[in-house]
Amino acid sequence: MNNFSTALLGGILALLILLSAFFSGSETALMTLNRYRLKHLVKRGHPGARKASQLLQRPDRLIGLILLGNNLVNILASSLATIIALRLGGEAAIAVAAGLLTLIILIFAEVTPKTLAALKPERLAFPAAVIYTPLLKLTYPLVWLVNFFANGLLKGLGVSPEQSKGQLLSREELHTVVVEAGALIPQKHQKMLINILDLDKVRVEEVMTPRNEVDGIDLADDEDEVNQRLKNSPYTLTPVFDGGFDNIVGMLHLRSVMHEMPCGHLSKEQIRKLCDAPYFIPEGTSLYTQLINFQRNRRRVGMIVDEYGDLLGLLTLADLLEEIVGEFTTAPSDSDLDIQPQADGSYLIAGNTKVKELVRSLQWKLPVGGPHTINGLITEYLETIPEPGTSLLLEGYPVEIVQTQGHAVKLVRFYPQRRKSQKVL
Repeated sequence: MNNFSTALLGGILALLILLSAFFSGSETALMTLNRYRLKHLVKRGHPGARKASQLLQRPDRLIGLILLGNNLVNILASSLATIIALRLGGEAAIAVAAGLLTLIILIFAEVTPKTLAALKPERLAFPAAVIYTPLLKLTYPLVWLVNFFANGLLKGLGVSPEQSKGQLLSREELHTVVVEAGALIPQKHQKMLINILDLDKVRVEEVMTPRNEVDGIDLADDEDEVNQRLKNSPYTLTPVFDGGFDNIVGMLHLRSVMHEMPCGHLSKEQIRKLCDAPYFIPEGTSLYTQLINFQRNRRRVGMIVDEYGDLLGLLTLADLLEEIVGEFTTAPSDSDLDIQPQADGSYLIAGNTKVKELVRSLQWKLPVGGPHTINGLITEYLETIPEPGTSLLLEGYPVEIVQTQGHAVKLVRFYPQRRKSQKVL
């Protein structure tokens, strides 16, 4: 070193600090790469991404190479700083040189490049991967020796570096990714993706048409009336009963029926023969599972049954798909949901309105994990069938029972103002 001038040693020291910055920044850049974007770029044939992906398949070797180079240049820089300090100020300057070198390396070779790499990882990671690929081959024996001892310690802790697993996202994490995508995914598409992820959380009975609202054909009616209902039915598929909802005969394809009505009239026995066997869905089945079952069984309509075999309602493929894409009807309004805003700020709401639809349309904070309808929510809260005129505070919302019918709440008045304290009248 005595043959080198102090200026030359200073230049070499500056170069070593730059190399230290490269090693530090490239380490952070490669380790913070978005693995899913990296896979996408590899599929598109990006050369830097392909090399980075190959290096990250064995992160122990990559880290061994980077740290080997980083420690080497830092030690050399420290030695050169000591020599320069001895030349310029003697032994007393060594401590000053050590302090200055520590500060310089910290700012210029650690914090700054690592921060830049964390913010723009691809800018540094891909060029670095092009350099590290041949460098790893050249230094492989030394890197292997370092990894041999390091991996031996890891195996003693129960970690196997050879079995590097990719990053897997849980459903909740994927949900967060979709929500935080921001402008990258249109809001409507975000909502659809979230609905798909949440299909497994929704049960068939939450979106079914309840039995008292199912519109079908009852063979117990007069034959002329049955044929008239067949001609006027707005549905392609309609359930056929015989003396009530519990006595279901099957599902009737009305388009097929039209071809069997040359005289414009079918007997009840002919209708029975044209019916397909009913398809039953157990209560509690998730929408995701039922979507698969509909596809596997080539069905579009199913009857929901409880644990005792009693029919609860009807579920169609359209009901299920609406949970993903929303209502199929154009320009949905509050009236479509049986919600009528009033001049005083209150809302008249039908008792059979689903709680989820009310929460979705008005953004009210009502529980969606219990009863599925407003009627069910109120009767569960009161533990009785209320009389018209009864007032209560439901989840902070003042509610007035306007009309009841039979053993169910038919119409209620909701006030959107949430109050912290109010007595139930």
